[in-house]
Amino acid sequence: MTPPDLPGGGADGLVAAAPQRSPGATTAHAPHATPGSLFDLAGRVALVTGAARGLGHAIAQALADHGARVVLADIDAAGASAAADALAERGARAVSLAADLGDRTSVARLAAQATAAFGRIDTLVCNAGIEGPVGPLGAATEADWRRVMDVNLGGALALCSAVIPPMAERGDGSVVLMSSIAGLRGNRAIGLYALSKAGLAQLARNLAVEWGPSGVRVNAVSPGLVRTPLAAGLLADQAFMARRLAATPLRRVGEPHEIAGVVVMLASRAGGFMHGHNLVVDGGTTIGDGS
Repeated sequence: MTPPDLPGGGADGLVAAAPQRSPGATTAHAPHATPGSLFDLAGRVALVTGAARGLGHAIAQALADHGARVVLADIDAAGASAAADALAERGARAVSLAADLGDRTSVARLAAQATAAFGRIDTLVCNAGIEGPVGPLGAATEADWRRVMDVNLGGALALCSAVIPPMAERGDGSVVLMSSIAGLRGNRAIGLYALSKAGLAQLARNLAVEWGPSGVRVNAVSPGLVRTPLAAGLLADQAFMARRLAATPLRRVGEPHEIAGVVVMLASRAGGFMHGHNLVVDGGTTIGDGS
């Protein structure tokens, strides 16, 4: 079955041309980080999608813990509101917004409202996604293709298209696209999900080339199996877990804060020279030899 065209194709779906710095004039230096400030996000504003629970919530919490003001967006408005309230109780400045990343009107509204909340966006974390159908790719319907790609890949591109240009005008910003190790190897169960995640890693590389000259850093993160509500079924499958842990050199699953810490690094000065990379955070699953 031939996959349908991605939404937003053609000239209207492309990211605006990035302002260019002259290659021969790149003599500027990154601001020197004082001791203890490498991971400091005080004064920064972060937008995290899919932030009501699980990995997105952990990322929002870690960014807030390091000083960022955070906008938590999710299709679950009540869940996002509760998550923002929980951060506020910890002393963070956080607001919630409802958004459907599969709806371009909703994405445009999210970008505008998130920017208005704190005046700008310094860090964008595209974490929202759906698993899609389980089974052979040939059994996926056209509606399946469109929904998975609309949310996981097209929604991320649309949000980047709205948020990155103001970052470029300021000459500073960080974008993190949450990919997966499912996008790094073959998968016969969740093929559409894997394709969309592979696309996000490539999107990070493309945007890094386009916007790097304007001071905007773009990276992807590919987690392995992490203890989140989305993984609850796998974590409860003893046969699967025995195989997975045997193939993972660290012999355990990841915890949400371990992924969130990587995102904090990418958002901060500590990750200031990390650009266009897909960071694999999987306990060694993808490099293990099964021994």
